[in-house]
Amino acid sequence: MRLAGIAAVSAAVALLFGLSACSVSPVYYLQAAGGQIALLSHSRPIEEVVAEGDTPESLRANLERARQIRRFASDTLGLPDNDSYARYTALDRPYVSWNVFAADPLSVRLKEWCVPVAGCIGYLGYFDKADADARAAELRAQGYDVYVGGVPAYSTLGWFSDPLLSTFIAWPETEFARLLFHELTHQVAYVKDDTEFNESFATAVEEAGVERWMAQPGKATLRDGFERAQRMREDFRALVLDYRRQLEALYASDLPAADKLARKAALIAAMGERYQQIKTERWGGYAGYDRWFAQPINNALLASVGVYTGKVPAFRQMLAACGDALPRFYKGVKQIASQPRDARERALTAGVCPN
Repeated sequence: MRLAGIAAVSAAVALLFGLSACSVSPVYYLQAAGGQIALLSHSRPIEEVVAEGDTPESLRANLERARQIRRFASDTLGLPDNDSYARYTALDRPYVSWNVFAADPLSVRLKEWCVPVAGCIGYLGYFDKADADARAAELRAQGYDVYVGGVPAYSTLGWFSDPLLSTFIAWPETEFARLLFHELTHQVAYVKDDTEFNESFATAVEEAGVERWMAQPGKATLRDGFERAQRMREDFRALVLDYRRQLEALYASDLPAADKLARKAALIAAMGERYQQIKTERWGGYAGYDRWFAQPINNALLASVGVYTGKVPAFRQMLAACGDALPRFYKGVKQIASQPRDARERALTAGVCPN
């Protein structure tokens, strides 16, 4: 899940700091605040965990690696140098939170909820899966396509000092670095109600950051695996986007609703068949996406996939125009972020580095 995942945190901020609610209930705010407080209260300084004699060697090594990547993020990439990721929280669950997505059965546009700080976003975050499942059941009863997705990490945009979590600490080195760079980038610039801008910016920085990380002495062996994972990620995203566009065209047609639903099922089945071809012909049988295709596929699930990275090429071009100098790039992005949406669009399309 590459969404920022801050819906629950936004609600927690609202409750803790007395901000007004938008379109979610007080119960949602209470679970969000409680989950965020628990996450922080159970965190411990990395140094303390590393120094303990009963800390597993694998965890100690992963925490040491995390400290190196965190220093690199600030010293080399110019990302915020603060207390984020200086502590560690061990969780007794596979994800830190769960996001609930909903869409009309004949639309791939996500239902939106409005929360303070983040603005209007296409999901709600819960720290307890039972709460997420309960909300999902309510939405299904209302006739929505619904998907509940686990979130390994998210950014609180600097409101809190985000800890490292057991849900991602053991990820492969480049995947861990991608996530850390991505989430820290959300602290550099964040535009309310413009998820595509935020996620595309963070993705562009994560890519540049990993390239720089792999360019260090002794890291060359990481490149083949990273580039292969990137190719498969792009193939998967392209496949989903292709069929989502076909579904959008179907839903916009004049066909009767019953015919649209039948055609929807056929397109989703065809997407699964195309995945098997890609898996065999391009990936050498790699089965890492089998679990995704094994679950019930509906509009909410399709809409939750990498939909918000369409502006990555524009940010890449802007970074190149800034001479690949990240601090200059960040300054330009923050300048653009302060502008109205239309002005932001024009600035990104121009492909220049703002002064």
